[in-house]
Amino acid sequence: MNPYSYLIVAIISEVIATTALKASASFTRPLPSLLVVMGYSSSFYCLSICLKFINIGVAYAIWSGIGIVLVTILGWLVYRQQIDAAGLAGLGLIIAGVLVLNLFSKSTTIH
Repeated sequence: MNPYSYLIVAIISEVIATTALKASASFTRPLPSLLVVMGYSSSFYCLSICLKFINIGVAYAIWSGIGIVLVTILGWLVYRQQIDAAGLAGLGLIIAGVLVLNLFSKSTTIH
């Protein structure tokens, strides 16, 4: 499997876990709590596999950057959390940073 496929699974798992973390109500609700544990376990496992091939700084920047954007969107959709203009600008800068890193940096080379 492609290292970026593992990274995508890691990101999705982390986003599910983080979104479920709020729903777990401090781990007092069993199903969301189980999603948190399973999601983070899966995320870190897949992230560790992709780190065999992708530089740690690059992988972590992609993982955290895309995760932040997706969790923010889900917070808005699921929990009705508001995003103001400054928040949207910040998210745009995160996306731009991930794009610059992947499109123009030679440090993203898979080894």
